[in-house]
Amino acid sequence: MDERVEAIASAVIDCALRVHKALGPGLLESVYEAVLADGLVARGFSVVRQQTIGIEFEGRKLAEGFRLDLLVDDRLIVEIKSVDELSGLHRKQLLTYLRLTDRPLGLLLNFNVELMKEGGFKRVANNYFRDAPFPASSSFVPS
Repeated sequence: MDERVEAIASAVIDCALRVHKALGPGLLESVYEAVLADGLVARGFSVVRQQTIGIEFEGRKLAEGFRLDLLVDDRLIVEIKSVDELSGLHRKQLLTYLRLTDRPLGLLLNFNVELMKEGGFKRVANNYFRDAPFPASSSFVPS
């Protein structure tokens, strides 16, 4: 894994912990997204919110396939949730984003928890890259 991606992930987690400590659980995902993005920009990161990513289906390119909550320094995808519990489906959603964009790592953040450091974030790694001779298996790396 690229050292820069790991440094970005660490900074995002640190910023998310600070946001959660200040705001607590129970707000809309869009509020956490805005505050987290602002905090990361203040730390010198490039942050794009709601980045539209096209998709190809049955030979046709569609301009809008999905939206990334946050794309940090064009390297790390951050998916933000405010749910009772993260599910396997949330992890698979982020893994799909990683695979379609050929990015190595994403963070799944759930702000609707009592303590963010206890189950509020998951790292999702992409071990499949389209230019590889054959697809490697994907893996989930718990934080």
